[in-house]
Amino acid sequence: MTMTPDEAAWFAESFNRLVTNVEQVLLGKTFVVRLGFTALLSEGHLLLEDYPGTGKTSFARAIAQSVSGTTNRIQFTPDLLPGDITGVSIYDQRDNRFEFHPGPIFANIVLADEINRASPKTQAALLEVMEEGQVTVDGVSHPVGAPFMVIATQNPIEQAGTYRLPEAQLDRFLMKASIGYPDRASTLRILDGAGIAAHSVTIDPVVSAELVVEMAQLARTVHVDPTISDYVSRLVEATRSATEVRLGVSVRGALALMRAAKTLAASHGRHYVVPDDVKALAEPVLAHRLVIDAEAEFEGVTASSVIAQILIENPPPTERQAV
Repeated sequence: MTMTPDEAAWFAESFNRLVTNVEQVLLGKTFVVRLGFTALLSEGHLLLEDYPGTGKTSFARAIAQSVSGTTNRIQFTPDLLPGDITGVSIYDQRDNRFEFHPGPIFANIVLADEINRASPKTQAALLEVMEEGQVTVDGVSHPVGAPFMVIATQNPIEQAGTYRLPEAQLDRFLMKASIGYPDRASTLRILDGAGIAAHSVTIDPVVSAELVVEMAQLARTVHVDPTISDYVSRLVEATRSATEVRLGVSVRGALALMRAAKTLAASHGRHYVVPDDVKALAEPVLAHRLVIDAEAEFEGVTASSVIAQILIENPPPTERQAV
């Protein structure tokens, strides 16, 4: 079943209401807010690499409040254990059995703050739940529910005492983005509310968590022309053959770009994907999945510049495939 124009219009209206609601908290960052909801409605996760104090926690909390969901914040530290995230089984002497006590990962929106400060073993505890939406403890699987999204942050400075996220974990994030500092007008508006503590700011829910699940299912039905699929395939293959790249984008990355493009198209009121949807998401979805060759990296080559060059060298389709 393919999304209808009326369904696309309803999706876009609901999406824009969500974005407008969060912009009450995160001022002047429309593109990042749209990326956040695109990740949520694509059933993916978001990695934010940004400096302290740019509103990452407020962003996660605002998304959860907008969808009438629950949110938890996990501060990653070197001494954090996997059980501190997933939960543990504790023996109950009265009932003579082990009882599972869920960890903070059991929420609709989970903020994994400074994820690269935890040990690789603790980081790996997130792999199953991010991919399958469940936690397995003592051989028993516990679903975390839906909607579910991890918003992880890492600090681009103060790299001492951090553990770089392995490629397998980076591949689990649908997108990587940066909030950045606000412009002057937004800064002045923030300063006007300086007397209000950030954690005390609440916004009203716009949609229910159940409706978010329905929107995510609807986004899957957006039409993708074969020429668009071919375009995505060409971009992904180009990352693997680029001379500056040691490891290109995986099939999971190609699927992620396609899912996100469908959601972005629906957010603009279209029931079909256009090349501009793919181009707009190429860097946020693909760049963090590249491993740049050490020599090229030393010369200043970045993943973002590689993606930009690939977009130039691989023109988008200009016509639909004949039926």
